[in-house]
Amino acid sequence: MARLTTWLKASALALPLAFGSAAAHAADIVDTAVAADDFNTLVAAVQAAGLVETLKGEGPFTVFAPTDEAFAALPEGTVASLLEPENRDQLVAILTYHVVPGRVMAADVVGLDSAETVQGQSIDIQVSGDSVMVDGATVVATDIETDNGVIHVIDQVILPEM
Repeated sequence: MARLTTWLKASALALPLAFGSAAAHAADIVDTAVAADDFNTLVAAVQAAGLVETLKGEGPFTVFAPTDEAFAALPEGTVASLLEPENRDQLVAILTYHVVPGRVMAADVVGLDSAETVQGQSIDIQVSGDSVMVDGATVVATDIETDNGVIHVIDQVILPEM
C-alpha cells in the first residue's frame, strides 16, 4: 500500500470532470457510474459479475473505469460472451483487474510503475509528460470522488493474464 502513496501527477491530468464537482459527491462507485451515462456496459458487466454490492460497499476502492466506447472497441461478440453466466469467473477477473484497493488520487501516483489490483495481478503505470497510461490504456479523466472511493476514466478495457 505504501507504493500507492506515490502514483500520478495531479497536474498531468488536469481534465474537466464529466461528473461535476468532485467535492460535491454523495454517491458510491456504482451510483456514480450509472449517473455518468458513459459506463452502461461497465455497469451491466458489474451486475452480471455479481459485484454491485461489493462496489457499493465500504471500500475504499480505486476504479479504472473503461467507457462504453472502450468496451465497444473489443472484438465483436466479446462483451456478449463475457456477460454469459458460464463466463462469470472470467468477467469477475477482468473487472477486479480494474480495481485497486484504497482511495488512490491522481496526485498519489508520481514515481510508481505498478499497482496491485484486487484481482491479484499488478497493472503497469507509465507517466510520460501529460500522458498517463495504465496497462496501455490512457487515463482520460481523474479524481472522480465517490463516497467509497475514486474513479479514473480509461479509454480501453485492460485485461489480466488468464
